[in-house]
Amino acid sequence: MKKILYFIIAVLLLTGSSCNKNFDPNLSGLLSPSTFPKTPEEFELYALTTYKPFGAKWGYNDVAYQNMFFSYEYGHLVMFDMTTDQFAPFPEWGGFWENFSKGDFTFLITQGKQSHFEKVRYITRMTQIIADLEKSTVLTDAKKKQLIAEVRMGRGWAMFYLLHMYGPLPVILDPAKINTAAESDLTRPARADYVTAIASDLRFAADNLEKSPAEYGRFNKGLALGVLMRLYLNEKDFTKAESVGREIIPLGYSLVTDYASLFREATEKNSETIWAVTCDKAATGDNLKGNFNIWGRYCYPADMKGISMPSGWASPAGAFTPTWAFYDSFDPADKRRELMIPAYTTIGGQSKTRANMRGPVLRKYPDESGGADFQGNDIPLLRYADVLLMLAESINQNSGPTSEAIGFVNEVRQKHGHIGNLSATDIASKTALNDAIFRERGWEMYFEGVRKMDLIRFGKWQSALNAAGKTPDPNKVLFPVPQYALDVSSGKLKQTDGY
Repeated sequence: MKKILYFIIAVLLLTGSSCNKNFDPNLSGLLSPSTFPKTPEEFELYALTTYKPFGAKWGYNDVAYQNMFFSYEYGHLVMFDMTTDQFAPFPEWGGFWENFSKGDFTFLITQGKQSHFEKVRYITRMTQIIADLEKSTVLTDAKKKQLIAEVRMGRGWAMFYLLHMYGPLPVILDPAKINTAAESDLTRPARADYVTAIASDLRFAADNLEKSPAEYGRFNKGLALGVLMRLYLNEKDFTKAESVGREIIPLGYSLVTDYASLFREATEKNSETIWAVTCDKAATGDNLKGNFNIWGRYCYPADMKGISMPSGWASPAGAFTPTWAFYDSFDPADKRRELMIPAYTTIGGQSKTRANMRGPVLRKYPDESGGADFQGNDIPLLRYADVLLMLAESINQNSGPTSEAIGFVNEVRQKHGHIGNLSATDIASKTALNDAIFRERGWEMYFEGVRKMDLIRFGKWQSALNAAGKTPDPNKVLFPVPQYALDVSSGKLKQTDGY
């Protein structure tokens, strides 16, 4: 994966940004299409820039400073987990931290070009790369297909996340429209067309990527199928979701028996993790160097000494503090709950317990690399347990409750929680099993960036957040389009429903 990082850095240092003036087409840079890329090595370098938004760093400079999808601020855990019922409100830092923690997204209207909305330009860039790869005469057919599959995986995944944030957005998928007036047309596409385009990219990626690429960290077949499955679940096309899930089963993944090991550096490569952001314990936080894991600083309170970290950053509780209600929802014997610490002694010697803690301390990513800040734990983005639970959900919606669907859930419970099977009440009907799967996903997938999607899909967003003491506007489930984008669209771009 370091090879990919160095390639991306080289391209970033040599190339400029496209569409710099508002949304007017304007390709610029030091590299000329007539001279770069030319060799197979240069084409690979060029294609690997697709990985740029999928790292774990503070961000990167593009049209403006941009957060990655897995950044530590405005990233997947802030947007899709902190916002939900599983985490307590966090008012101490104010600003976007407080707003996200309360499930209030209205403030995003004032965001500038640092917003994720700017990734519509990233889609355009990937479209151009795909077109250039297709025209290449120096790549073998096999290499060309592999690189195009990686770029289409990145484009489809980016569009998938944008769909969850804003709904369908105007993107350029036809290279003939690049550098034309079409780039300034910000009319939202029909949802069905947008979803079909995502599915097409992910399907191509799934059909042409290897299950286990030679270089760890590159996109793979299982990831493409898993994101495609998430897409179909999101659209409640359970028939297609089940079909895709059944393609993943024969690939040979299996659950580990030690849940905590999935998030520890020593065991980050295992039979269950399908794709993870690769992190380097030698990272320094420099965005031109490796990905890093700094979640411990955001999760430990400022008065709690870590394993290798001196303490957390936030006081009186970590920025990501699970609620006591979520902690109490587990079976007390569930091993997955052990990654939350219900009591500790402060650096000053004070005893902290439920009586004086906002919630348990989250230690899903233990700081064991020895560094004071940056850890090397890889960050899983898709695991086989998630696939099994999604498949159980799909089967149940299509024909449940069935013994097969129940069996998938029980397998996760037994191997990860080390707890018993679902109860008779849990499997009494399709509705009962659906609710049981929803609960199981909460216990299994917390702090992995899928909770908001699950709440919305299961129809529990409003009720779950209200139960957690949060009062989001039921009409504002998605994020608003930033005002600057509306201003430059000549009235063609419509604001997200509810705003």
